Order: sequence, then C-alpha cells, then structure tokens
Amino acid sequence: MKKIILMGRSEAGKTTLTQALRGEKITYKKTQYINHYDVIIDTPGEYLQTGKLGRALALYSYEADVVGLLASSTEPFSLYPPNITCMVNRDVIGIVTKIDKEDADTELATRWLQNAGCKTIFYVNSKTGEGVSDILEYLREPGEVMPWEEGTN
Repeated sequence: MKKIILMGRSEAGKTTLTQALRGEKITYKKTQYINHYDVIIDTPGEYLQTGKLGRALALYSYEADVVGLLASSTEPFSLYPPNITCMVNRDVIGIVTKIDKEDADTELATRWLQNAGCKTIFYVNSKTGEGVSDILEYLREPGEVMPWEEGTN
C-alpha cells in the first residue's frame, strides 16, 4: 500500500482529510508537528508557508510513495511554484479540498495544482466523504486493505 504525505497551507484541510481517509470522526485540531499515521503523513501548514521549514517537507517526502499537494477551493492564492513537481522523485497528486463551500472556486484551485505540475487531481469534501474513496483507491495496491479497514469485511 502506498504511503502519502499531505502538504498544503494552514487550514487547507490536511488534518481533516487525514481523519476522513482513516474513517475517523472529523474534529478540528491544529497540527503542531509532523504526524505519522500508518500510511499517511500529516504536516503542519507552517512548514509550507515558511521557507526554512520547507526543507523538512523535502526530507519527509522521501518517507512516502506519494506526495499530495492540497489546495483549498477557498484559498485566495497558491504557494506552489510552477512545475515544482519535477523536483520530486515520487508520484505527486493534487487534492482540491472544501469543494462544498459557497465561495469555492475549484477551477482556480485546479489551475494552481496543474501549474505546479499535478497531472492527477482529486476533489474532496472530507466532512461528507465525497472524493475520499477515490484517494483511497489510488493509494491501495490491488487486493490490499488499509490498516484501519482490517477485520471490517
């Protein structure tokens, strides 16, 4: 099964998506440090927003098979430089979050992720679960179950 690291601005929805991917109850909690959960690495937004901390993201990305770049559909700007995905020797996917919000602009968030170099983009509403199963299927190797799904068949 593929391990994913989630990166994005503060409040982009990384921790909420982590909870949704794990089938947990959605509760808001601010991520203070890099958290490892089975096959998910959840990172604080400040690591992307602060140049010197961004180096830690580069190092932690080597522990994952997939890098997930999150862009909230409500964000007023993007922090991802053009073609940044060429700097990563892992699969990089884009994830547009908060697609249910009234002020959502999924087209703009999609363009930012495409400009960064993401070829595969998922659209999620972590609170309702919309799009979460698509990411799980992408991460799943044929015939495998996620660690938190074991014994639920």
